[in-house]
Amino acid sequence: MVIPAHNEEALLPQTLGALLRQTRPADELIVVDSASTDRTANVAMHLGAKVVYCGQPGVAIARQAGLEAASGSWVVTTDADSLPEPTWLAELELAMPGAVALYGPMRFFGLSRFEESFSELGYRVFLALGRLVGKPNLAGANMAFKREAALSLGGYPGVEAREDVLLGLALQRLGQVRYVPNALVHTSARKLSKGWTPFLWKHIKNFFEGSDNYLQGGSGKER
Repeated sequence: MVIPAHNEEALLPQTLGALLRQTRPADELIVVDSASTDRTANVAMHLGAKVVYCGQPGVAIARQAGLEAASGSWVVTTDADSLPEPTWLAELELAMPGAVALYGPMRFFGLSRFEESFSELGYRVFLALGRLVGKPNLAGANMAFKREAALSLGGYPGVEAREDVLLGLALQRLGQVRYVPNALVHTSARKLSKGWTPFLWKHIKNFFEGSDNYLQGGSGKER
């Protein structure tokens, strides 16, 4: 289990708490401290996580450091502002045989009940469209993959964003990338800091207008 974290002392305890309550306990719990200036590392250690220090900021760099530090045959990732359902790891484990990578749905928390439900439904539709065109959208807050397979590809690409999606597309060349619909992760709504319209427009633009980049594995600055 790998969690990249940059100045996440406020939300990280909730995330680690959710992971510690899994019905299938994690074999290892790694928090990558990505050049934090707050108490992220102390919080992680206090809650029993192994801390990997990464002095150079950047989520792709942090994810790569976690991948290299992991010892299991599978690497499962989430983000420091996310809350996996208690059966999340169990659902992923059930889907591992025969696959090289896995991913699941997400839902915003901290909104009205309607908005939270809308976010999950919309994301499930978005994932279905990606599967329809043969381009699965693996997000770092809810993905798992074979460690050796990822390392054989060089791991995460060194881009500012979408490093998770690009790794998922690359893994598809090595084997089956499987969607696990019951492996739900709740994630914070801070991505909506500018409102729903810019958030949705960014994803629509990426999916349709930016098909040469987004759907064919190009490196963009926004996911």
